[in-house]
Amino acid sequence: MSFAWALFIVYLLGTSWLGWQGFRKTSGFSSFAIGNRAMHPLVVGITLAASVSSAATFIINPGFVYVDGFSAFFHMSIGVGIGFIAMLWILSFRFREIGADTGALTIPDWIGKRYQSRGFALYFSVLNLLSFAFVVLLVGGISIVMQSLLGVSNEVALSITLIFVTGYVFVGGTYAHVLTNMLQGSLMIVVTLLVIGSCVVYAVSQPGSTVDALRDIDPGLVAAVNIDGRLFNDFFSIYIAGFVVGAVVVCQPHILTKALYVKDDRDVCFYLIVFAVVFTLFQMLGLVGFFAHIAVPDEALIDGVTGQFRQDLVMTEYLKATFPPWVFTVVSVVLLAAAMSTLDGLLVSMSTITANDLVLNISRSATQQTEEQRMAFALKVSHVVLVVIAVAAFIINLQPPKLLGIFGQTGVYGLTAAVAPPLLIGVIFNRVPVALVWTGSAAALVIHFLLFFRGDALFPASSLTFGNPGVTAALATLIVVPVLLVFAAIQSSRAKSD
Repeated sequence: MSFAWALFIVYLLGTSWLGWQGFRKTSGFSSFAIGNRAMHPLVVGITLAASVSSAATFIINPGFVYVDGFSAFFHMSIGVGIGFIAMLWILSFRFREIGADTGALTIPDWIGKRYQSRGFALYFSVLNLLSFAFVVLLVGGISIVMQSLLGVSNEVALSITLIFVTGYVFVGGTYAHVLTNMLQGSLMIVVTLLVIGSCVVYAVSQPGSTVDALRDIDPGLVAAVNIDGRLFNDFFSIYIAGFVVGAVVVCQPHILTKALYVKDDRDVCFYLIVFAVVFTLFQMLGLVGFFAHIAVPDEALIDGVTGQFRQDLVMTEYLKATFPPWVFTVVSVVLLAAAMSTLDGLLVSMSTITANDLVLNISRSATQQTEEQRMAFALKVSHVVLVVIAVAAFIINLQPPKLLGIFGQTGVYGLTAAVAPPLLIGVIFNRVPVALVWTGSAAALVIHFLLFFRGDALFPASSLTFGNPGVTAALATLIVVPVLLVFAAIQSSRAKSD
């Protein structure tokens, strides 16, 4: 335990120093939000991969693979990965170009300027608050690992996490986010290779085929469709929903805005290649869910207090069973870094969007301020928002939701399903009425939440797993986006003829 504390303190000190360097580079609200628009693409690529691959990838997702097998692995690792990379390539170049031309700082800011509508920007700044559900997921995941690693209570783990991460984001903004994520991402690459290597060792050292061993435990674990699965039990949820939801989650506010960090399309191409390689590596961590059946005894996943099965303990218990204590300690510290790398990105995006697109939009008509005064006020507001988010996340995680992964995905998938239509239409077409994309965005949001909360009651004969937010977000996207593309194409054609 003393070694764990020593290593963790070294990590805290190193990250704090990088946060201080970020503070020295931050000169105002614009640099707090997106830096100087000329960062090195290698840094941006690793930063993005670290931001995307966090508590869900390293801690939560292996538990779903443990339960549902190949069905969950394809959805979460392969389908999501392909969809994510493809959509990022489609959007990033044009998004950066329009963002640079208009001086956009956030996704709502980009949308408002692209469609020339303050109201539309305000609408998305409110929807951005749904990202808070993912903040709860990240903080809860960090607490799980920290309790096991450092032997502290949930309350202490939450306090350390929120004070530390909020602190360095508070002072350093985007620069602190990027510099710390470069460190965290590099550590994550090393650990990912180590963990995947351990899976390979299990595969070659066990007598017989790993697939046969898993089939003996439960045939559904290696079936193309696990009909007994809880969340991934039909063709749509496994092979279509994963790809679609991977595409729409690109529209999270802390992801696509990375294109605004670099200066030209050449740098965009460079950072996307770096990202694709590193992100694909991280996605393979879902393999742990298979090998945990071999390495981890069933009783290790039972909560000692409630007696209930805890799928969110799969990665932690796998590491304990596979590696010597000192390696487990090193890997666990990096798992904390992985979760913090996304948490800080979310905190930057939520605070800047709330300040720039919500508070400033509301206050603009009530006050007469210069641009410099407005930016100074936005910076102060962003700091207040950071504190509010931290306090709220602490309170909720005192009694966390049973399935942190589902809780986090429900909110963020709703947000991205709503943001994807105006972003996709905005980069493809030049002249589209804001009323059209606004209607499509609202429809996607309503469909997602309606199906998630009421799908089983509305469609009792359906085999679709409406309790999986990836399925409901995918359905909402597939219903709305094709219709919008057709209407946008017609409208654009008419505009050209006029």
